[in-house]
Amino acid sequence: MMRDMSETPPMTAIADETAYAEAVQLAVDASAAYYGDGTSTLDDDAYDRLVRGIEAYEAGHPDQVLPTSPTGKVAGGAVVGDVPHTVPMLSLDNVFGPDQLAAWAASLERRLDRPVTAWSVEAKLDGLAVSARYRRGRLVQLVTRGDGQAGEDVSHSIGTIVGLPERLAEPVTVELRGEVMMTTAQFADACAKRQAHDGTTFANPRSAAAGTLRTKDRPYVCELTFFGYGALPLPPGDDSPLAVRLRELPHSQIMEWVAGQGVQTTAVTPVAGVLVSDLAAVQARVEEIAAARADLEFGIDGIVVKCDLAADQAAAGFSSRAPRWAVAYKLPATEKITKLLAVEWNTGRTGIIAPRAVLEPVELDGSVVTYATLHNAADIARRGLMIGDSVTVYKAGDVIPRVEAPVVHLRTGDETPIDIPQVCPSCGDAIDAGQERWRCVRGRACRAIASIEYAVGRDQLDIEGLAVNRIKQMLDADLITDFADLFFLTRDQLLALDRMGETSTDNLLAALERAKAQPLSRVFCALGVRGTGRSMSRRIAAHFGTMDAIRAADAAAIQQVEGIGPEKAPVVVAELAELDPLIDKLIKAGVNMTQPGVVRPPAGDSDGAEAAGEPLDLPLSGMSVVVTGTMTGPLAALSRNEVNELVERAGGKASSGVSAKTSLVVAGDKAGSKRTKAETLGVRVATPEEFAELVAAFL
Repeated sequence: MMRDMSETPPMTAIADETAYAEAVQLAVDASAAYYGDGTSTLDDDAYDRLVRGIEAYEAGHPDQVLPTSPTGKVAGGAVVGDVPHTVPMLSLDNVFGPDQLAAWAASLERRLDRPVTAWSVEAKLDGLAVSARYRRGRLVQLVTRGDGQAGEDVSHSIGTIVGLPERLAEPVTVELRGEVMMTTAQFADACAKRQAHDGTTFANPRSAAAGTLRTKDRPYVCELTFFGYGALPLPPGDDSPLAVRLRELPHSQIMEWVAGQGVQTTAVTPVAGVLVSDLAAVQARVEEIAAARADLEFGIDGIVVKCDLAADQAAAGFSSRAPRWAVAYKLPATEKITKLLAVEWNTGRTGIIAPRAVLEPVELDGSVVTYATLHNAADIARRGLMIGDSVTVYKAGDVIPRVEAPVVHLRTGDETPIDIPQVCPSCGDAIDAGQERWRCVRGRACRAIASIEYAVGRDQLDIEGLAVNRIKQMLDADLITDFADLFFLTRDQLLALDRMGETSTDNLLAALERAKAQPLSRVFCALGVRGTGRSMSRRIAAHFGTMDAIRAADAAAIQQVEGIGPEKAPVVVAELAELDPLIDKLIKAGVNMTQPGVVRPPAGDSDGAEAAGEPLDLPLSGMSVVVTGTMTGPLAALSRNEVNELVERAGGKASSGVSAKTSLVVAGDKAGSKRTKAETLGVRVATPEEFAELVAAFL
């Protein structure tokens, strides 16, 4: 979600000189901890708001500015080092959206007295800036940013950082600059090692990376990752051919040379740096990187936009804190610190027992979060969570918030252990704790009413006349045990139910008959297979074409469906085996088990596991389609899921995010940012009426 840039970024209000002095001290302390061992009493967003508040107060009271103020200083002026940098390692100024980016670019071009014709756009990595010094191709020293003038020697970490080779491809003397961080997998491994060692864990990947990089005597080794973002001659006055090239080459070509030396850059990631020629293309790439953020295996907190040409950089120059030729386009915070107030345990419709964190409300990525995912009891133990903990809550894009870890250094001693249930919180029966995700021994039967309610919903079988109280009535009367039993109900059985007249009975029987003809994608979705939902059910149905082919598929075949990885595939196979009796009952009832628009292989042509259907020559074949806004005209009565089904019946792929790979955006009323992004990227935009005409044969 991109920040609404029509508004000024929020800041901490500072009322008077006393509050200002307290704010300065808080910022300095937080900065020292953040750039030191990675701990801080403030999350990134709270720190940014505080500093913006300090800046605003100082602008109105210039006679009260304290010498310790963090404004205009690298690392907030709170960090010092003992290893001088060959060239200062400066910070970046920030902008918070398209308008501010355009204003910054206009100011830069006025300073240059010419337009910028080459912009480099790359992800701003959420790690620690370091300089890596190579002598004749061998890595000899690693230094942190520190206060920008001098940093701390962390050469003891050489050999533990993926992407930072101990020898370059060429025997050159050079200084490489980049970011040290932890990937998602490395963070999980580091937390497990720390948990095994002292029972605590790291608050987040950045603090884990900072602590790991600086610690010399830790009894266990944690792996780190490096991404290079620049190269400098070493020493600065060197006039060798390489030094001259590094001073004269565009940034984009320098990064190609860095990657050629065997150093990891973002070129190997979905957020690789790109070279563009105008501000519209810059903004389009910003949007693409922001959209990719949720799926990355490492953290980013913005996008860096810079002049690519060395001549432009030299002409723009530097301020005391930052280069004037580069800026950080900040993204909304996806991580905040708040309090864990309680843990609720709930049994889902498939019998899975899942804990949910109850949080002190906190604004995160544009919404107020009061609940977050905790996954399972083993996850709670791994993270070392306690009631009353200050916890890091994480959210990327539209992903459900989750608790990352406790902020151990903020504990007061008043925290209490989390109670773990000994029986199913729904029915009181035993718990099957044989796997990490605990389950009631009754499985789906524990929450049969929830399972059936889900199956008959509008986006699944769409059976009208089956409210929760009616389902409960049928269960209590032993007429049904699962949703397949609905198709065997007789008119006499229904008429015998309380408040069930002839008209409502006939309407329900007619709805059940219509439900038998629903496409395979909806029938599969109604099964409620763990790890799947509406869009995944559509993909599975389109891939295999028939229920027989799905049931015959092993984990390797299931994994061929887009979005199903090696961990999810065996779960789907196991779930389908468990659901065999239910599926058999549905087949016996005459429920459709094929997907329209998919050609089934001839009988005997395949053993089923390879029976993926081939799409017909359809109007949307090979197209990625995004539907946004309120539908009108022939599509007005359709739900969003029904429109997405229409897309896929017509051969397309329904997607939720607009990117350069999007083929078509169907934009209804109040389409908003997705329509704007499509227009920026040059993606075709159609009204609901135009789209309905395109797929009229499938309506």
